[in-house]
Amino acid sequence: MNPGLPRLQPYPFERLARLFTGIVPPRDRKHIPLSIGEPKHAAPPHVLEALLAALPLLGSYPATAGTAEFRECVAAWLARRFALGAALDPETMVLPANGTREALFAFAQALVDPGAGSVVAMPNPFYQIYEGAALLAGADPWFLDTTAANGFLPDLGAVPEAVWRRCRLLYLCSPGNPTGAVLSLEAMRTALELADRHDFVIAADECYSEIYDDEAQPPPGFLAACHSLGRRHFERVVVFHSLSKRSSLPGLRSGFVAGDPKLLERFRLYRTYHGCALPLHVQQASIAAWNDEAHVVENRALYRAKFDAVLPVLAPCLRLQRPAAGFYLWPEVGADDEAFARELYAAEHVTVLPGQYLGRSGTGGNPGRGRVRISLVASVADCLEAAHRIRHFIESRP
Repeated sequence: MNPGLPRLQPYPFERLARLFTGIVPPRDRKHIPLSIGEPKHAAPPHVLEALLAALPLLGSYPATAGTAEFRECVAAWLARRFALGAALDPETMVLPANGTREALFAFAQALVDPGAGSVVAMPNPFYQIYEGAALLAGADPWFLDTTAANGFLPDLGAVPEAVWRRCRLLYLCSPGNPTGAVLSLEAMRTALELADRHDFVIAADECYSEIYDDEAQPPPGFLAACHSLGRRHFERVVVFHSLSKRSSLPGLRSGFVAGDPKLLERFRLYRTYHGCALPLHVQQASIAAWNDEAHVVENRALYRAKFDAVLPVLAPCLRLQRPAAGFYLWPEVGADDEAFARELYAAEHVTVLPGQYLGRSGTGGNPGRGRVRISLVASVADCLEAAHRIRHFIESRP
């Protein structure tokens, strides 16, 4: 068996299920789940129509590289979104993926030499796939704590030189999960300089890039950072995008990776044997989604309305701030975030995720401890109802 398997920790939602064992929440109140980042907005009708129209393609095997139409569509979207001009070659710089989760995990398996004593660095708290990918690739995770003190952004300058020398892969998530913090172009350029100096690759998880608060200030991306530095082949960078958050299509399992063609050439070879080709009907539906921005603007407006409704209710009783992007709140709730989540569920039938489940203990302890992640994925009315229940719970506690 893979020697990394015993090092895997239980997934956060397994831990949450165990935490709630034996609890019978009030039956007169419907359950409002705000623990998982699963968008609940209606799927765009034109995407569903494209999916249905493409069902006859089920009779054909998809190619690992995807169709030329899919790659060209993605390259055009990236060029529009990040002002890349004609820099992105759809033939060599784009590869379809079965959502970002699968691709983020597989990329580490393709990149890391399992016998080299490598390090994979990642923000902390983090999307749990980063750690699992590192461990099963035979690498050691290195955690970059993101706290209120550093603006919830990883402090790359605090990493010891000895760690950088062993680093082969750096996961960065912007906008961040669970904090919603956004890396600046300057911070991205710093990461690129470190990658050049220490010979590692940046895996930029940008799956929340299209959910942001200020319509006039979309978050920057790593391809744009490369472009601004004249890195025309996006050296040492691969970005990961998905339709799950952007288009409220988590069940479609559709995304892509883009960037350094040398890296993608090897990753494409790995995926050919890994067997993760994106089905043709899914590619056709995805093309319809990437070619339309109107439904994404509506999506952002819905999330904005949720923050507008929820924050005035929670602000008097919780220490929290409106995030720049994403759809999570990350408030402080006291030392025992597990007890908070468990007692809230028991009293109010509202589910939130203990922050410590998303983090690991480092030199300063677990930076997720004492916080919870509140995922505003339910309807505006349900999010508002949940906010009132959370406030009632807090104000009723001794």
